[in-house]
Amino acid sequence: MPDPRRATPRTDRVLADPRLQDAAARLGPALVRRAVGAALDRCRAGDVTPGEVADSAVASLPPVATALRRVVNATGVVVHTNLGRAPLSEAAVEAVRVAAGATDVELDLATGRRGRRGRSAMAALAAAVPDAGAVHVVNNGAAALALVTCALAQGREVVVARGELVEIGDGFRIPELLESVGARLREVGTTNRVRLSDYADAIHEQTAFVLKVHPSNFVVSGFTSTVSIAELASLPVTVVADIGSGLLAPHPRLPDEPSAAAALRAGADLVTASGDKLLGGPQCGLMLGRADLVEALRRHPFARALRVDKLTLAALEATLTGPTPPVVAALAAAPAHLLSRAEKIVAELGPAVGSQAVTSQAAVGGGGAPGVPIESAAVALPAHLADALRLDQVQPVVGRVEGGRLLLDLVAVAPEDDVLLVEAVRRAVSSSGSSTGSSGEV
Repeated sequence: MPDPRRATPRTDRVLADPRLQDAAARLGPALVRRAVGAALDRCRAGDVTPGEVADSAVASLPPVATALRRVVNATGVVVHTNLGRAPLSEAAVEAVRVAAGATDVELDLATGRRGRRGRSAMAALAAAVPDAGAVHVVNNGAAALALVTCALAQGREVVVARGELVEIGDGFRIPELLESVGARLREVGTTNRVRLSDYADAIHEQTAFVLKVHPSNFVVSGFTSTVSIAELASLPVTVVADIGSGLLAPHPRLPDEPSAAAALRAGADLVTASGDKLLGGPQCGLMLGRADLVEALRRHPFARALRVDKLTLAALEATLTGPTPPVVAALAAAPAHLLSRAEKIVAELGPAVGSQAVTSQAAVGGGGAPGVPIESAAVALPAHLADALRLDQVQPVVGRVEGGRLLLDLVAVAPEDDVLLVEAVRRAVSSSGSSTGSSGEV
């Protein structure tokens, strides 16, 4: 009996398939060759027939030339670090498309001479925070604090409360970040309490600035005390406030979350923050404050190593001047409207799926507003569907398992994506081969 593997087609013959030629032009030849190689291996193993090799290769190709997958964030965490933090608005995405080609990012078209890099984005940021004497942007929040420290405190001391020496994502710690750029830390107070006199006693001629860090990813309660920015501003030293989450102005739903405007009005000389959290923009680090200090940061040699690219500048400007970003829209979503959407999804799924429309509590995430619940609504499903939805090949959906149920929280799901949820759940139920319960509302 002849070995069917001998009928395996040659690589060049498979690559000649018009569909694969089109894909090579769109995705690149290397990616297409890998897909063809994998399909040929399946043919040799007897998993597909020789006539199915090209079809198998085409089916395995990604829609775009990246391994990143679009994910529906149904976790109930508005700013989810593992899912890329803030999703960009359509205006910001379109701005990125424009900036992807040749642009006037550093050219004054009127004069034909070199222009201020990102001048329109900086103008938009300055307009959004009029209390700032000047603004500058680097590539993330940690970079902003590192540049401030490098420029102002290299070989000098930074005074900071012991309870504010926080650890941020992936094991990075604020004290280690500051020391890595040449500053010496002067810790004051205890883990739970610090007084204005503690700061005053620590200040001397080697003090570069006092740092106020918002403990954005945890809450200390009980027998505690902190010192406000307004109180620190009474000291004879520069005050730098790292507010973390990037809230530019006070938010009614997050009354305890510090904002750049409030910090500057309270007397902070410099404020640093992230752009991809509550602002709802691209990853970047914001620096706002006294014009002389911001200019010193902008002109420091280290600033060049932290410079943002034209795509970030374009997305930031569109976030600041364009329509409401998704993060801001999510925080403003009415719980009753979210529950109505959940009920419609449940009705669309039908009784066989075992879904329910339920109220839920979401979270800001991204180190913002720790411990502050966000009233929301979700579609509750059998917990065993979590893996199938996350691994869905058409549209991955990530929810959270709580109380023995899978909750698809709608607070961070765009209304136009509800249909994607319905289709993904149907595929998950079909692949699992089972369904339970009945639909309803809790």
